[in-house]
Amino acid sequence: MTDTPSGMRRGLANYGDAGFSLFLRKAFIKAMGYSDAALDRPIVGITDTFSGYNACHRTVPDLIEAIKRGVLMAGGLPVPFPIVSIHEAFSHPTSMFLRNLMAMDAEEMIRAQPMDAVVLIGGCDKTVPALLMAAASVDRPAILEVTGPMITGSYHGERLGACTDCRRFWAMHRAGAIDADEIEAIGDKLAPGPGTCMVMGTASTMALIAEALGMMLPGGAAIPAVNADRLRHAEATGMRAVDIAREDLRPGAIMTEAAFANALRVLQAIGGSTNGLIHLAAIAGRLGIPIDYDAFNRMGDETPVLVDLKPSGAGYMEDLEKAGGLAPILSELAPMLAIDCLTVSGRTLGEEIAAAPAPWPQDVVRPLADPIHPQGGMRVLSGNLAPNGAVIKQSAATPDLLKHTGRAVVFSSLADMAERIDSPDLVVSPEDILILQNAGPKGAPGMPEAGYIPIPKKLAAAGVKDMVRLSDARMSGTAFGTIVLHISPEAAIGGPLALVEDGDQISLDVAAGRIDLLVRESTLAERRAAWRPPAIPNAERGYLRLYLDQVLQAEDGCDFDFLRKVPRREQIS
Repeated sequence: MTDTPSGMRRGLANYGDAGFSLFLRKAFIKAMGYSDAALDRPIVGITDTFSGYNACHRTVPDLIEAIKRGVLMAGGLPVPFPIVSIHEAFSHPTSMFLRNLMAMDAEEMIRAQPMDAVVLIGGCDKTVPALLMAAASVDRPAILEVTGPMITGSYHGERLGACTDCRRFWAMHRAGAIDADEIEAIGDKLAPGPGTCMVMGTASTMALIAEALGMMLPGGAAIPAVNADRLRHAEATGMRAVDIAREDLRPGAIMTEAAFANALRVLQAIGGSTNGLIHLAAIAGRLGIPIDYDAFNRMGDETPVLVDLKPSGAGYMEDLEKAGGLAPILSELAPMLAIDCLTVSGRTLGEEIAAAPAPWPQDVVRPLADPIHPQGGMRVLSGNLAPNGAVIKQSAATPDLLKHTGRAVVFSSLADMAERIDSPDLVVSPEDILILQNAGPKGAPGMPEAGYIPIPKKLAAAGVKDMVRLSDARMSGTAFGTIVLHISPEAAIGGPLALVEDGDQISLDVAAGRIDLLVRESTLAERRAAWRPPAIPNAERGYLRLYLDQVLQAEDGCDFDFLRKVPRREQIS
């Protein structure tokens, strides 16, 4: 340990008398029934992210008990404490709007309360990045545990789960193939129990790349929420938390530039959520590490998608767990990884790969020679429509649409899209390109997962399954289609996306990494001169004001400017 005060002496409240501060603290904590012997142990905080609104975290109380057991077995004192809990479907206006709030809450509570290490319990999409952002900023010994994915459900003999199948069945309902009663019956089977979405959505993506980053004990990413192995992993996490407190092993020693490169490569290989790229940029930014998007594209050129999970493939997370979890993925990628990176286990990534069980026959994790998709899951685009970048999940797109030129059909806002997308009077054809403006970090606000623009109802009814769609919004990692997201700068701050009008020609060329608006510069200059930013109601006070003042664009992780160690990138419009 260092000379930093530990245990109950850490971070005393300021009364002008340190001795009195410690005396008062011990007097009050003894009201919880603790003895002096217990209070002399290393203290391990445990973030309690249970919420009655958060089904992903329904098992958190059980995880806390298992973690506490592990902490006690290793000679520590476990102390759970509550923080913000975010569920994707119960966060208005969006979960992304609240991610930074959760990160700030976790950071300040870890800093304010005496703990020598902290176990971070995440699960639902934004919770893991929020907790890792906090851990990076505090830089106190920290270790991650996740709630784990749901098991799959069944409807009329068909295996299904949240939320790729949610979107598939909803599209069928919109097209008139499934009536209101049947869609309700299907909804009863999509989420059959506690845990996170069981496809390669954002929660699964973040769990896998957090393990690859080195912040979670091996094997933790894919264990289903209801499995006994999940509790055993939590117990081991509690035991290890005491060790990292004694070793003073901090996140900054684990989440290095090389470790982020490993995580980015894994993100490509698993066909992960595009949200993972935003979250990695936010976590890295807290440590002063910029994300090299050109290098990320080069990784994609040499790193194919290996994992056969929806939406890029066919399986579910419990299938990945049965195939060995992250271990066989890391084994395939080992020649391309920085295997000397330290992990929270105290061993290097290479040592963990070597210690993993020998592989067994399975068809979920493919060898490099027989991938699901020949390139990485996503590609970062540039061009005059996205000077600071955009992203597409190419592994979940329609191949014939990856190079396409079409006529723009523009929706100026979420409200405009909701009002007109299903209108029989909408002038649209399958070859057109659907555009959504003002759905970015500031414009919505909160960068909603609205980039999965619905196929107009009259086209869906005619059998159209996919179209090129562009926006400054995000998309759920469970979604699929030829969808360009995170266009930056966003429309609400005057990015080129704001200048697109109905009838403009747009060119998408994913292989070339380009998204371009085919309009003369003189015409764009006229539109730019006439452009006015959209009004955002109720922005005068509170968290919304802080958010709008400080939130950055997607390439900088949508973090708050004042919380990062990396300067923001220059905004090009």
